[in-house]
Amino acid sequence: MFSKACEYAIRASIFIATKSLDGERASLKDISKQIDSPEAFTAKILQQLVRNDIIDSVKGPTGGFIIDKEKLDQIKLHQIVFAIDGDRVYSGCGLGMKACSEKHPCPVHNQFKIVRNGLCEMLETTDLKQLCFGLKNGLTFLKI
Repeated sequence: MFSKACEYAIRASIFIATKSLDGERASLKDISKQIDSPEAFTAKILQQLVRNDIIDSVKGPTGGFIIDKEKLDQIKLHQIVFAIDGDRVYSGCGLGMKACSEKHPCPVHNQFKIVRNGLCEMLETTDLKQLCFGLKNGLTFLKI
């Protein structure tokens, strides 16, 4: 469904949001460790999130990554997905075919359309603040 970069971006955003709720910044090293992602790859992903105004980067010895607390309930998952993967989750074929469409459907087109529509609704209605609380309360996790 999502690229590996997108999965890491979602995990990183949730981790940064959780730290931000506590008024803390997250370092690249901490983010990489907590989401189980290679540090160099994580850095590139975080750059894309900064460029798309999802997270903020603060330079210097006390720097790191943070999200304004006021923005946490405004940032929806679809913004993160779009920043990393574009809109392919909204239009891609379930079997990865290039020519799949309503007029020329693949064998799983109609069933996948239902799944895709549900996924899109979840991405458009779920915000970072919602996801932080499960993590903070130990109900969810980012790394095994």
